[in-house]
This record gives sequence, C-alpha cells and structure tokens, in this order.
Amino acid sequence: MSVKYGLLALLAEGASYGAALKSGFEARTGGTWPVNVGQVYTTLDRLERDGLVVAGEPDVEGRIAYRLTNAGLEAVERWWRSPVDREVTPREELVIKLAIAITSPGVDSAEVAQTQRAATMHRLQQLTRLKQSVDPATDLAWLLVVEHQLFAAETEIRWLDQVEASVARYGRPAPFVEVEEQADVRHRHPGAGRDLITQPADSSRDDNEARA
Repeated sequence: MSVKYGLLALLAEGASYGAALKSGFEARTGGTWPVNVGQVYTTLDRLERDGLVVAGEPDVEGRIAYRLTNAGLEAVERWWRSPVDREVTPREELVIKLAIAITSPGVDSAEVAQTQRAATMHRLQQLTRLKQSVDPATDLAWLLVVEHQLFAAETEIRWLDQVEASVARYGRPAPFVEVEEQADVRHRHPGAGRDLITQPADSSRDDNEARA
C-alpha cells in the first residue's frame, strides 16, 4: 500500500518513467524501503487498471512516462488527509514469535527476548550515530526516516523489557491446546473436560461475514 501511494505522490509532481519513480521513491525515503523495478511496473499496471494513472506513448528510447488522472490526484489528496490505519498493517513477526515462544515447551522465551534485545540495542546504537551525521538543513526527509526508526527501536527495547518482566512475574502460561482437540476429547468421553470454559460463538463476526 505504501508503494502504491508513494508512486502516486511522486507522480503528483509530474509525469515520470518507471525507473525514475523507483529512484525517486528510494531517494526520498533514504533507501530504507528499497523497491525493484518489477514491483514498480506491476504497481503502475494496477494503478492504470484502476484509472489512477495513464501511460503515455513510448519515447525514442522506448520509455513510457506515466501521469496521474484526476482520480489519481484525488486519491493522493485523500491519502495526505487520512491517518495510517495500524489495524491493517502486516503482522508483526517479533510479536508472533514471542507469543508462540512463551507457550512452547522446551523454548527459552527469555533467551529469545534477550537475543532480540541485543540485536535491537545494536541497531539503536547504529541509528544514533547515523542521526548525528545527518544535516537537517540539507537532508530533513532522511532525518525524519532515521528518527522514526530510532524511536521504533527504543519502543521495541522497552517492550522486550516488559515481556521479560511479565514472564518472570506471572510465569509461563500452560501449553496451548487446540480447540478442536478439546472438543474431540469431550465428544469421545462425555463429561470429560467439564471444568473447561467454552467460548461462545462470535455472532457479530458471523453477521459481518454473512453481510460480506
């Protein structure tokens, strides 16, 4: 999604070629999120299909310039005015990794957290030195990217400290048991697992799926 709107934002400044858009995207973000040419052209094809950009005629070198349509310009303007929805961002691998680690027998979740903490601390030190080398008067955009990563690293370290503290305080939870397995046990042995609390069906989710 960020590549899509990044390209639209660049095209709002004027028509451009795919290779130039790739270079512009990476330069404006300090190379933090590199994209390949294939990804750029695939995204441009989708934008053209959706009526947000239009491709021009090939020039003498065979290059095709793309420009925004009115719908594309409106999409960019909406993007600028809209907050980023954190609920639809990709799943965070570290959170998933630790959530599974603390419920997996034989896995030292504290060691997993400490390994990640050491790597994040190293990254934090690198970013701190990098920030000191950036001149905001000439490269403010790059400074903002570095500061975002710096704050994210600091937040991750605080969260990892909290993970270790919580595990030390509350202990490891019981190993996870599949809901289907519990249901199967009760089916084969009536009365078994009577002390287990069954979760009611999420009727609101079912209603939403039915409406979809």
